[in-house]
Amino acid sequence: MNQMKTAPTEEDDSLAEQINTLIIDTLQDFPDENTKDEAAKYAAEIAKAVITDKTREGHLRIVKSYIGFQMRKNPKWDAKKVDSTTPSDITSFIIHKCGEKEKGCEGKKYSTAVSARAALTYWYRTLRPNESVTEWRIESGKCYGLPTRSRHVSEFMTGLEKTKAKAGEVSTSARALSLTDMHNLYDRCFRPNATAAEMRWGIVRYTAYLFAWLLLLRFEEVVRLLFESINMIPGTREYFEVQLSTRKSAQTGVGHAWKLYANDTDPKICPVRALICLAVVYGETTPLTGSLFLKVNKNGAVLQDPITTSVTSRSLTNDLQDLGYKSWTMYGTHSFRRGGCQHRIKNKNWTVDMVAAWGGWSQVEAITMFRYFYSPKDNHEFMGDYDRNAPKRQRM
Repeated sequence: MNQMKTAPTEEDDSLAEQINTLIIDTLQDFPDENTKDEAAKYAAEIAKAVITDKTREGHLRIVKSYIGFQMRKNPKWDAKKVDSTTPSDITSFIIHKCGEKEKGCEGKKYSTAVSARAALTYWYRTLRPNESVTEWRIESGKCYGLPTRSRHVSEFMTGLEKTKAKAGEVSTSARALSLTDMHNLYDRCFRPNATAAEMRWGIVRYTAYLFAWLLLLRFEEVVRLLFESINMIPGTREYFEVQLSTRKSAQTGVGHAWKLYANDTDPKICPVRALICLAVVYGETTPLTGSLFLKVNKNGAVLQDPITTSVTSRSLTNDLQDLGYKSWTMYGTHSFRRGGCQHRIKNKNWTVDMVAAWGGWSQVEAITMFRYFYSPKDNHEFMGDYDRNAPKRQRM
């Protein structure tokens, strides 16, 4: 039977987008192995031979810890072998990190388990590049897909999360950022009492926030935007065009541009005003080429280093905390894509097919897209007025 290759789901992408931040927060749970340990040395050699991307250094440390753990149990364990026992290898490592201390485990949080599973997904995907990234099955003794996607690992993760929740540990999830939330973030980034340096950095990050929210972009797509991605139409301020080179659903290239129109009714979410502010921050000395969103240091100087998803995620957390959000742990960079989707449906009266086309969802992702329209994690404080505020023709 020919095996069909399946693209990663939006849920997988949401996890992938948040994983770098999760890993940064949990790296202390995976200390660098003692170089005098022969198993650790061998683990490092194997991992480095496969994972070389500098942006995956966090994954690398976790993979090294995983290989070292298995080799201490069994010196003959083959790190590159994938068989029916691999899912159990994965869960034994995770339970070693996150199980109860009273039972000889390290007692780490559930976020450590999420980081470990994501890093090992990257590891096995690197080892098995031609396999499906969304399934795991065994036929006639042959394994297909990724072991981290097995039912065994999925059920284990669900059980671990429930166990952690009962113990008082609350897992985080991406909640949508609403129009009101965007107004709040604007007020935070453009606050009158900010220093000049704080204001400059606020303008850069809010413009990135706004682009992700309006264009329904994954933040990894936002940070890849270039000056060349923006096409200002000479003689008009009505709109400008945004062109992505690639995106998750169009790896070979995006064949169309997005038009973002000025918003004189609600200046806080006006992309044209945000872009003008960004141009003022950069001034005339910043080369208008390369990354569109650049870092600003504590003195207000614009650096040539592009912002990253992890940096922005930490900035969002700080902004929400400073705004007094008690539920700040439930927001992540994917909250902009979720919130922008709901904004288009609820506030702009877009149809589902318009949102699907704008956000790059395919037909097979219809169920995933529905999760963006509705999530139990979102704030439904106005639910009591739903029926009263509904159009008369829709009332039952």
